[in-house]
Amino acid sequence: MDTPDLEIQLKTLPNQPGVYQYYDKEGTIIYVGKAKNLKKRVSSYFTKTHDYGKTRVLVKKIADIKHIVVDTETDALLLENNLIKKYQPRYNVLLKDDKSYPWICIKNERFPRVFSTRRVFKDGSEYFGPYTSGKTVHTLLDLIKGLYSLRTCNYDLAQEKIEAGKYKVCLEYHLGNCKGPCEGYETIEEYNENIKAIKEILKGNFKDSLSQFKTQMKAFAENMQFEEAQKIKEKVEVLENYQAKSTIINPKISNVDVFSITSDESYGYVNFLQLSYGSIIRSHTLEIKKKLDETDEELLGLAITEIRQRFNSNSKEIYVPFKIALGEDVKVTIPKLGDKKHILDLSLRNAKYYRMDRFKQMKIVDPDRHANRIMAQMKADLRLSEEPRHIECFDNSNIQGTHPVAACVVFKNGKPSKKEYRHFNIKTVEGPDDFASMEEVVYRRYRRLVEENQPLPQLIIIDGGKGQLSSALKSLDELKLRGTIAIIGIAKRLEELFYPEDPIPLYLDKKSETLKIIQQLRNEAHRFGIEHHRNKRSKTALNTELETIQGVGEKTVVELLRHFKSAKRVANAKLDELEAVVGVSRAEKVYNYYHEK
Repeated sequence: MDTPDLEIQLKTLPNQPGVYQYYDKEGTIIYVGKAKNLKKRVSSYFTKTHDYGKTRVLVKKIADIKHIVVDTETDALLLENNLIKKYQPRYNVLLKDDKSYPWICIKNERFPRVFSTRRVFKDGSEYFGPYTSGKTVHTLLDLIKGLYSLRTCNYDLAQEKIEAGKYKVCLEYHLGNCKGPCEGYETIEEYNENIKAIKEILKGNFKDSLSQFKTQMKAFAENMQFEEAQKIKEKVEVLENYQAKSTIINPKISNVDVFSITSDESYGYVNFLQLSYGSIIRSHTLEIKKKLDETDEELLGLAITEIRQRFNSNSKEIYVPFKIALGEDVKVTIPKLGDKKHILDLSLRNAKYYRMDRFKQMKIVDPDRHANRIMAQMKADLRLSEEPRHIECFDNSNIQGTHPVAACVVFKNGKPSKKEYRHFNIKTVEGPDDFASMEEVVYRRYRRLVEENQPLPQLIIIDGGKGQLSSALKSLDELKLRGTIAIIGIAKRLEELFYPEDPIPLYLDKKSETLKIIQQLRNEAHRFGIEHHRNKRSKTALNTELETIQGVGEKTVVELLRHFKSAKRVANAKLDELEAVVGVSRAEKVYNYYHEK
C-alpha cells in the first residue's frame, strides 16, 4: 500500500498523547518529538510561519509521518528520549548514552564487598550511582574504608567453608583493614551492620553512622581504652568533615532532584543536583546542542527525562525554575524563597559556571566556533539583518576645547584589529563642536572606503546619544550608505543603545556578552582617541616652547627636531652637540635657555 500524502496523514492523527517521527523522502528518520495532543502538535508544523530557518528546512524535508500513541505524558517523554538516543535524528538535540559512568557496587554475597565498577549486572547486587566523576567514587570509597573494615578478597565465604578452615587471613587483616571474616573472626551480623551504615552514607545520610561512632567512642573512653577511643574520634572527624562539605541546606529536604537551565543561541546547559538528607550527593551538567531554536522549556523537559533515566533517579519531587509538564508521577515545585530557592539558585550558578568554562575551552580549542556563537548572539541581541563580523566605533576627543581629534577602532569577529585603527584631526570644524566633528570623521572614513573599494562594516557604533547618532547619519545619507550599514549610538550614563528613527532606547542585560563587546569597543575608541590627543598636545607644547626662545626661528626648530627627534632631547643636549647642528650662536641661545631655567 502506498504511503498516504501528508495532508491525509495530518487529518487522521489522533488527539492523544504520543510520539511522532518525521521521515525524509529516502525513508531516514530526521526528527522525533513528543506531544500531549499528537494532532495539534504535528499540524502546527504545517500551519505556522516559522521564524527559525532550520525549522522551515525541516518542514520542507518531511515526506512521511509516523506516530506512537501512549497512555500518559510521562510515557511520551521516556519514549521520545529513547528514540532520539537510538536514531540520533539530524534535527534533534544531541543526547548521548552513558556507557562509562562509574557506580559503587555492594555485591550480593555473604560478607559483601564494596567496590567501583562501570558495568551493571542484574545479579541482585546493589548499585549506587552512576557518578559523574571517578574522583567522587574514589573519595567515597576511601571514606568508607577509613570508617569500616571490609574485605577485599573474592573468596566464597560460605558458612561451611569458613567452619572447615578453608581460608587463612591475608595481609589486609594484619594491617587492620579487615577483621578476618574468612577465619570466623567477625560475625555476619557485625559485618552487615557496617554494610547497612555504608548504604546510608551512600544515600547521603551520615546521622546514623555519626551517632554510632560517638556512642562507641564514649564507651571506650569510659573503659579507659583511650587509644581505641582516639581511633573512633578520628573517624568521627573524617565523617563530620565530609558532611560539612556536602551539606548546604535544610537537612529536612531529602530525596529531591533539582534542575536549572541557562542557554545561548546554540546550546542549552542543564544542571542537575540530587539531594538526600540535606546534602548534595550528585551534581551533573548536561550540554545540549540546539537544532531548531528550542525554548528553555523544551530543552529542560527533555533533559530532565534523560538525566533521571541516566542516573536511575526515582525521586518523587523535583525543583525547577518554571512550570513544566512531566506527568502525574512527579511533584513539580517552583521555589520562590527560602532554602528551596537557595538550592535552585545554586544549581543555576553551577550551570552558568559550566557554560563559562566551556566558553573558555572553546576560545582555546575552537576559536571559530566561539566567534560564530558571539556573532550569532550579537545579531539577535541588536536586531541586525546580518552578523556584525566587521564593526567600527567612533569617539571624539577635544579635552579643554583644544586640538579636536577623533578615533575609529575596528573589531573583526569580536576581536580588536589594531592595524586598522585610525586617528582623525578635525579639519573643517572651528572650536569644540562634537556633532559637527562626528559628521566630518564619519564622512571622511566612509568616503575613503568607498573610493578605495574597501569592504564596509556591518555595524557602526557611535559613542554618544541621539545627537551624535543624527550627525553620523547625515554623512551616511550624503554618501548614500543609509540602510547599507547598520548604525547605533551608545549613551554613556545608562548604557542606552539608540537606533535611527527610534525614540525608545534598547537596554541590554548588563551581563550580556553583546554589551560587553560594545563596551570594549567604546572603551578602546576612547583610549585610542585620548592617546592621540595627549600626544598632539605634548608635541604642540614642546614645539611652542622651542619657538619662544629669543633668536630661534622656525627653521632652527625644524633642524633641531629633525636631528634630535624630540624637544626633550634638545633640552638635554650638550652645547657641542647643539653647535654641530645649528652653529655656535644659536646653540648658545638654546643651551642657555634650558640651563638657566
